[in-house]
Amino acid sequence: MKPGWGSAPREEIEARQFERLRSLLAAIVPANRFYSAKLATLGQPASLDDFRRRAPETTKSELIEDQRANPPWGANLTFPLDRYARYAQTSGTTGVPMRWADTPESWQWMLDTWRRVYDAAGVTSADRIFFAFSFGPFLGFWTAFEAASQMGALCIPGGGMRSAARLRVIADTGVTVLCCTPTYAMHLAEEAAAEGVSARPASVRMLIVAGEPGGSIAGTRARLKAAWPNAEIVDQHGMTEVGPVTYQCPARPGVLHVYEEAYFPEVIHPATGQQIPRGGEGELVLTNLGRTGSPLLRYRTGDIVRLSPSDRCQCGSWEMAFEGGIIGRTDDMVVVRGVNVYPSAVDDIVRASGGVAEYRVRVTTDRSMVELAMEVEPDGSVDAPALVHRLETALRDSLALRIPVAIAAAGSLPRFEMKARRWVVIP
Repeated sequence: MKPGWGSAPREEIEARQFERLRSLLAAIVPANRFYSAKLATLGQPASLDDFRRRAPETTKSELIEDQRANPPWGANLTFPLDRYARYAQTSGTTGVPMRWADTPESWQWMLDTWRRVYDAAGVTSADRIFFAFSFGPFLGFWTAFEAASQMGALCIPGGGMRSAARLRVIADTGVTVLCCTPTYAMHLAEEAAAEGVSARPASVRMLIVAGEPGGSIAGTRARLKAAWPNAEIVDQHGMTEVGPVTYQCPARPGVLHVYEEAYFPEVIHPATGQQIPRGGEGELVLTNLGRTGSPLLRYRTGDIVRLSPSDRCQCGSWEMAFEGGIIGRTDDMVVVRGVNVYPSAVDDIVRASGGVAEYRVRVTTDRSMVELAMEVEPDGSVDAPALVHRLETALRDSLALRIPVAIAAAGSLPRFEMKARRWVVIP
């Protein structure tokens, strides 16, 4: 990571955040109809603490309703529409997709933020980066690709290819960095074994995984490392409506830092809204400080994070750090017999247990009681009865729940290039 990033005293970081926040508020009020209405009584805050206390939160449901009431873009535009040059939309995996428009300046702000991810990971212009994405209207693919291109790295798009073709391109072009979801990185390794293509090309030195939780989950990281033993595993996370948010700590794999030059982050209790102290868990709330064309202030992301207990990280950064990355979401948690169960926790258990090529969780409701059941495809490294016993034991020990596990036929469960949807709700 470039020296000096995040290493400024905490007071200096917050002073820069406050200066950028004041500039942002001056630009969007009264030009932005959505926020002019929300901030009618705020005025210019006296401090970051004052902003935390008095500025209203923004929720996803508000944004969706605003776009319904003011189609197709909503009222959260700071400039006339002819100033906007880029379009993106959310994936809709947790609800209704939202449309998002950006000015060239806001788009460049996000590319600069992605540069932070690359620089922290040690990616340089000498790298050859393969992007194993379909390049639909989802923001992360395009910003990652264009930021790498601006760095001078050789960028190889992988859209419109089957997995076997992607593996051949990776091998033939000497790709050094593979960028995809954690799920798809594991699927590529599985496909390589089936196609007789080496899953361990010597040139790939790094996997940058994003788009879903997993890159900071210990079990998933271990499986990725087993599938790509020559590669460093680097996690990143962001959101279409917010932008690229975090970079992986250079000193502590499995820890994500918020890029606080670009964001003002908070972690709050999901129910009470109270600020969470160091070492606690809560919901991530973000204000983007440079996406002026389509800003978000105090946005409730729904991401559950665990704050590092220390103010300053081992890497020297004072920027906010999350232990284990994104550990869950407020909207995907299920309560089973009084136990809060996050899909990311189940994924960690499955990956740590080993022997599973793919799995699916069925969520059913019987007389108002939620129950879980799991189907797994063995990877051939362990016999089926032993795998069932091992998984059921691990789930019971970790969650204090009995979750039945059944064996699925090889190749019967879906594979995913985009965000994995392994949890199926049965009415």
